[in-house]
Amino acid sequence: MASAAPATQMPLFYKQLEPLSSNVHPDFKVRPSDKAPFLAGANAIPITIDEFVIAQRYFPIVFTNDENPVPLALMGLNEGVNVFVDDEGKLLNNEVYVPAYIRRYPFMLARVQQGAQDLTLCFDSTADVVGKFDEGQALFDGAEPSETTKNIMKLCEDFEMSVQRTAAFVNELKEADLLIDGEISIQLSDGRPPFIYRGFKMVAEDKLRELRGDTLRKMNQNGILPLVMAHMFSLSHARDIFNKQAMQKKGPDLEATKPAAAEAVEAPKKGKKA
Repeated sequence: MASAAPATQMPLFYKQLEPLSSNVHPDFKVRPSDKAPFLAGANAIPITIDEFVIAQRYFPIVFTNDENPVPLALMGLNEGVNVFVDDEGKLLNNEVYVPAYIRRYPFMLARVQQGAQDLTLCFDSTADVVGKFDEGQALFDGAEPSETTKNIMKLCEDFEMSVQRTAAFVNELKEADLLIDGEISIQLSDGRPPFIYRGFKMVAEDKLRELRGDTLRKMNQNGILPLVMAHMFSLSHARDIFNKQAMQKKGPDLEATKPAAAEAVEAPKKGKKA
C-alpha cells in the first residue's frame, strides 16, 4: 500500500487520513469502542439509498441543498445536536440503526495521489481506536491483511458502490425535476409561532403526483419509487426528534410544551433560515 497521505479536503469526521500499510503499521490493531465523541455534535449524516428502507424507521431523510445533492439522515434538527447519543457519543438506544458512514470510521477508501485510479484503504490517524495496543484485533498477519482488515475493506468497498448507486438515484430525481427546497414546520400546541427549519432539499409530492404514468411505472420498476416513498415517509420523524431535543435540553427550551404537529413543505423562495 502507498505511504503518502492524500492531500484533499477531509470528509465529515476525518481529520488526518493515512494509508494503511504493513510496512508502516505492522503491529497496529483496531479496538472496539462504544463511544464516538465525534458523533455527539453531528446532526446530519450522509447515507446511501441502500439504507433508506431501514433508516426511514428512525430518521428524517433529506438532501443537501447544493448542485449535487447528497441524502442525509437527520439525527437532530438543530446544528450540533444529536438526540441519539450522549455527550460522549454513546448510543442512548442500541436498537437504533447506525449509518454505514459512521460504522466505517475511522477507515475509508481514498485516492492517495491526485489522478490515481485505484482507491487505497486509509484511516484517520487521529482516531484513538487504531494504533499499537495490547488489546484489539490485529490489522496485519505478517505482510498480509488480517481477516479483520479484509472485513473492513469489504465494508468500505460496499459503501463506495452504494455511493455510486446513490448518485445515479439523485440524478434521476434531478432529471425528473422532483427536488425542491424544503421546509420543516414544527407547530407547538400552545399556539406560539412554529419553528421553521430550512436549508435542505426534498421530493415535491405534487410534482410526483403529476408525473406521467409511463415515468412512474419506470421509476417503480427500477426501484426508485419505493426509495422516494421511504424518503417522504421518513419526514414524519421530525416531530419526534424535535421533542427529543426539548427533553434532552439540546434544542429550543419548550418547558412542558410539546409539538402538536410537524409538516414538511416546499420552502418559500425568499426568507430567513430558522
